[in-house]
Amino acid sequence: MLKKMSIGAWKFFLGGGGISFRTGRYFGESMIVGAMTGFVVVAFRYMIELGGRYILEGLGHRTSLSRIPDGAAIGRMYSPEALMEPHRILLVFLPAIGAILGYLLILRFAKVRNARGTGSAIHAYHFEDGYIPGSVIPVKSVASVLTVSCGGSGGYEGPVTLLGAACGSVVARALNLTVRARRILMAAGLAAGIAALFQAPLAGAIFGFEIFYSSSDVEYETVLPSFIASALSYTIYAYFFGWAPLFSMPPCSFENGVRLLPYFVLAIVITFGVRFYISFFRSIERRFELSRLPGWLCVALGGLATGIIGYFFPDILGTSYQVIQASFTAGASEFFDNFGPLTIAGFVCFFFMKAIATAFTVGSGGSAGVFAPAIVCGGALGAATGLFFAKVLPVSFGIHPAAFALVGMAGFLASAIRIPLTAIVMVAEISGNHSLLLPAMWVCGISFWLNNDWSLYRSQVHCRESSPVHAA
Repeated sequence: MLKKMSIGAWKFFLGGGGISFRTGRYFGESMIVGAMTGFVVVAFRYMIELGGRYILEGLGHRTSLSRIPDGAAIGRMYSPEALMEPHRILLVFLPAIGAILGYLLILRFAKVRNARGTGSAIHAYHFEDGYIPGSVIPVKSVASVLTVSCGGSGGYEGPVTLLGAACGSVVARALNLTVRARRILMAAGLAAGIAALFQAPLAGAIFGFEIFYSSSDVEYETVLPSFIASALSYTIYAYFFGWAPLFSMPPCSFENGVRLLPYFVLAIVITFGVRFYISFFRSIERRFELSRLPGWLCVALGGLATGIIGYFFPDILGTSYQVIQASFTAGASEFFDNFGPLTIAGFVCFFFMKAIATAFTVGSGGSAGVFAPAIVCGGALGAATGLFFAKVLPVSFGIHPAAFALVGMAGFLASAIRIPLTAIVMVAEISGNHSLLLPAMWVCGISFWLNNDWSLYRSQVHCRESSPVHAA
């Protein structure tokens, strides 16, 4: 049978512009970046657990913590139930200590612009030919664990995106590739880091070509490499930590078109919440930049301010992922540690305290991300809005505060980080709920449009024509 097949038949199977040495080369290189990033994120996750366990033991935790099982459990280390008096007074100083150690570590060993995380990766893509030194990988990992595990209000996603981007840059340099290829692999590594840590492979892949611009422009060249790297990175991470979503959520669906009206109000709430979050963060960041104080003193003051807030409101310390999980059960017999029951006022108060603490932690130069706090803040505003409508509207409307919390997370990400597609897919993947895509699209579209030119990342450029990569 094979002998009867003509040469033309083989050309049919093997020919075409899609199969070439170039595409095959980038395919293999994307796999290398994805595998490398996956193992780096796995090691980073173990470092988070190890750091959290030692800090808990040092603060007099009443029980032995052998492993942090999921995102929601990471933030519980700072709850009053987990701390024994008089150890709780250490919360005032612990974030400052962690921030100083992380800052000094980066200053000494990582030669990269502030090593801020996602912002530094975006800046490297546009203005530094995709170059990120390999020293960032171990140094940024330890610095971020020190900062956030010690109570700094921030997330691990910023460090992870920089780690993934560094993996892509290192692979490109090791293979002596062109500047163009280095940018592409750097973006693929950035996507792979998000895909693994958030256990959201599709959202991570979209993130890899959507994050570079504050408008709706994307980087087309990074689409396929981001998909390949994200898939492999997530698979490696899931092999060690399981395939379950990051958070668990009760069943919620969208079955009534009239509910788009309450969701429109949610989009307005998210819009103004994002403006407060960004403007306060920018003002604190600017004050520290103009203060002429040494960098280590800036992060110390920022950590001390966070510690003072955290002493009275421990929920804001660390990632605060436990509040996302709590927002999915809003209305049940659940409580904040210090804000009281999960009420409208409790969620609104938490939003402001979390935004302020994040501004002091990261705006002062601390090694933490602003992506995860944006998710938490969006969930809090969404839960508060959902609880409000559940009280004022008839039961026939079928308002679920948990659904509003999830959609609020998506809207906040879309508006503050300028990644609407990533936000819509990410909240579905991290919660395991794919039934709320329609209201998520509605809220993300409105909040993204209303907050045009508002972005947490100053290194984002507006569109492709504004980037030095495409200026020619």
